[in-house]
Amino acid sequence: MSPRSALVNEELRRRSKERLLHAAVELVDERGYEATTLGDIADRAGSARGLVSYYFPGKRQLVQSAVHRLMHRTLEEALEREPRTDDGGERMARAIDAILGLARDRPVLMRQHMAGLLQAEGFLPCPEQRRLAELLSDTVARHGSRDVESDYPMLRALLMGAVYAAVMPGAPMSVPMLRAELFKRYLLDWEMGVPPDPGGTGGTKEKDRTDMARFFATDPETQSK
Repeated sequence: MSPRSALVNEELRRRSKERLLHAAVELVDERGYEATTLGDIADRAGSARGLVSYYFPGKRQLVQSAVHRLMHRTLEEALEREPRTDDGGERMARAIDAILGLARDRPVLMRQHMAGLLQAEGFLPCPEQRRLAELLSDTVARHGSRDVESDYPMLRALLMGAVYAAVMPGAPMSVPMLRAELFKRYLLDWEMGVPPDPGGTGGTKEKDRTDMARFFATDPETQSK
């Protein structure tokens, strides 16, 4: 039996890492951070437990990477959906709705993510987060910013604050109210993006609960779609 090629090994590693990221967001969304162990994640992913520490220094790094993957792929999908547009205002509206949508649809996951950022180790940079930062920076630039280096951190801070307010236990603010404040700041028309359904409870006109699986595809053909 001939040994596997380097390309085959690389693809197997990619798929293994994808499964771990997907398992992490699923389990934290279902159980919360503290109730989810690295062993649970490995078991859900169908991976050897030693592989978790091979790819990630610890649970916090794994979960942050997984949530940042979910955030950047959700944002990317929202920005590039049909009809595609280069209008800076529309793209800013889509970005705001995408992030607030995660707070609405995945409150447990996003609450645990925000809590993790406040731990001693705090914010942990990773490739997934860098992609998210690139998308938000591009959104700020297309919206007309003349100082992206200052305006991107402000957008990030405002979105994080809105997510925190939406998922705060005991006193959550409504997503439509938070959306209205952000839209006012960025001079956006309410009908841009995906306006909340007036007949619902804060959902959107386009879709219900986000299907996370497509953002963690192990099939190369599926992942590229």
